[in-house]
Amino acid sequence: MSTIKDAWFMVQGDFRGDKRRLLWTFLFSILFMGYLALLTGMVVDDVLDSKGQTGSLLVDFLLVSLIPMLGFTFSRRTMKYWSEDPYTKTLAYFRSMPIPSTVILCKRKFQASLAFVLNGGLFFGLMYVLSSQLRIELSLSSYLSFALSWVGLGLVVTGVYISMELLVSGRAYFWLTVLIVLLSMGSTLLIWQGGGNLFLYSISYSQEWGLLSPIMWGMLLLGMISVHLFSKWTIHRLKSRDLI
Repeated sequence: MSTIKDAWFMVQGDFRGDKRRLLWTFLFSILFMGYLALLTGMVVDDVLDSKGQTGSLLVDFLLVSLIPMLGFTFSRRTMKYWSEDPYTKTLAYFRSMPIPSTVILCKRKFQASLAFVLNGGLFFGLMYVLSSQLRIELSLSSYLSFALSWVGLGLVVTGVYISMELLVSGRAYFWLTVLIVLLSMGSTLLIWQGGGNLFLYSISYSQEWGLLSPIMWGMLLLGMISVHLFSKWTIHRLKSRDLI
């Protein structure tokens, strides 16, 4: 309990810090999520209007590569992870205070949760508004089921991303991110070649089951398990990581 309180206090400290930086991050999130929602909504409309005959692979590519990004806060600092390696510098700073690794990791999970609420709310909310076909196919409750199904997938990958942030350098983080995106796209390609489509599956289950969708609950559970397991592994590896 003390770890959770300390981590939440650190998160609150971020909100009480540089107000201009927080405002810039919020505005950038609105613009970026709006752009992604518009782009994805256009492809979604095409897929649903054609009954899955066109664009089905493209929408899968978009969703599997974009949804994990919802767990990040977008700022100048995080965008410079290649050149300045801010994750390693922040970790070294916290360790010098010293702050336990469990608190640092818990803080990052709080940040990811808040980012999913903000970015996910913007992305899925705007996509529902912009996509006329989605509004035809899904009621609000069914669309919530659809959104949470994909958030669950995002959480699965977020566990991996959090580990990479804390365990590798900025350049290694970049190349591992590229690898994850390529593997995700490769998986959707194999499913598509087998006659399946992740987007259409999630639409179908959301229409039929609503908030009782086994896909939604299964993905959310899998996401939480992923974050938990990768967190335990990260704590173990942090004990021996050299930050110099």
